Amino acid sequence: MATAPAATPARRAPSGELSDAQKEAYWRYNVKLTTILLAIWFVVTFLISGIWAGYLNQWTILGFPLGYYMAAQGSLAIFVIEIAIYAYLMNQKDEEFGIREEG
Repeated sequence: MATAPAATPARRAPSGELSDAQKEAYWRYNVKLTTILLAIWFVVTFLISGIWAGYLNQWTILGFPLGYYMAAQGSLAIFVIEIAIYAYLMNQKDEEFGIREEG
């Protein structure tokens, strides 16, 4: 039974440019990651902090009703975490593809 070859790290062409297949894979990863993070953003902003806020107010966190806390502080903390996750994962992908930011 033949097995699929292990994924190898992307390598740049000798000219330093990415191939079309590498550009496509990089862009596909970026769109997938962005879509997942936007879905989390939607759930936190519109569902948890908006629609379900009244239900969540039966619990408290740091002395505030949970629905109010999520709208005022919790959602902002989650957004900052999302930004950090995006930056970390894209930096890893950049290294995999041999992309360096100048500076």
